[in-house]
Amino acid sequence: MRRAAGERPSPETPEARRGADRTAAGPTAGPGQPGHRWRRHRGFVAGLALVGLFVLASALAPVLAPADPLHVPTGAEAATLLPPGPHHALGTDVLGRDLLSRVLYAGRVSLAVGLGVELFAATLGCLVGLLAGYYGGWLDAVLMRATDVVMAFPSLVLAIGLIAVFEEPGLDKVFLVLGALGWTTIARVIRGEVLTLRGQEYVEAARAVGVPDPVILVRHVLPNCLGPLLVAATIGVGGNMVAEAGLSFLGLGAQPPTISWGAMLAEGQTFLTAAPWVAVFPGGALLLAVLGVNLLGDGLRDLLDPRFRKW
Repeated sequence: MRRAAGERPSPETPEARRGADRTAAGPTAGPGQPGHRWRRHRGFVAGLALVGLFVLASALAPVLAPADPLHVPTGAEAATLLPPGPHHALGTDVLGRDLLSRVLYAGRVSLAVGLGVELFAATLGCLVGLLAGYYGGWLDAVLMRATDVVMAFPSLVLAIGLIAVFEEPGLDKVFLVLGALGWTTIARVIRGEVLTLRGQEYVEAARAVGVPDPVILVRHVLPNCLGPLLVAATIGVGGNMVAEAGLSFLGLGAQPPTISWGAMLAEGQTFLTAAPWVAVFPGGALLLAVLGVNLLGDGLRDLLDPRFRKW
């Protein structure tokens, strides 16, 4: 039977019963809802899974590691360059140390450097970008020219030169140098966002009623920059991990007994033909970890920036 226009279906009709069932079941994650978009983005899901796997493996390294990563077997136990097998899942290195244990513990160093350096760089970059974008004028010119000078040099070459100034290399110098060089990209991103935000009505209104500039920057401007900041910082973590591995490969990063994927690659390059697993497994771990971080960063960009949103 056809209903008149504007007539509501009676509670006994099938349409009404289906509507009541949907209401009782609660809202579902439709194509337009945020949860649905995040789950549909394959790159974001894959990156989150890889990063979560490495973070979990690094955190549980003391539990998951089958042996002491620094233990050098002697006597009857001494068996160097063993291939992967039942007793050593990833084989052993030139000193007979279990490679799986060393890869797990090296992941802790790489993730700590990547996150720690990026936290320092993001803080400094945010400060520079906020001041340059909000105040403009001569302050913007000075800060951005300083940023251009730092960005003009190849970062790895400049890091090698700065670390060479110190008498003894180490992870503390890596933290300091990479943090001092890694803030420029974030400063540029934040400055660009602040330039578009400082003329908004809510910022002008806060300034008109006498709200201090630091309060405006922290409470009104910075929260609207968190999306681009999160994307840039996530991608920067992967770059920091690669830079730390490169410096450790050259002997300028982690020093024994500290374990690093870059140092393990340097130890295994001599045995690429005779025992390739010594270099392949730490290199593969670094590759997958950085790939996961980059996929996560690209996924965040696509999901948080409306210009890249496709659904």
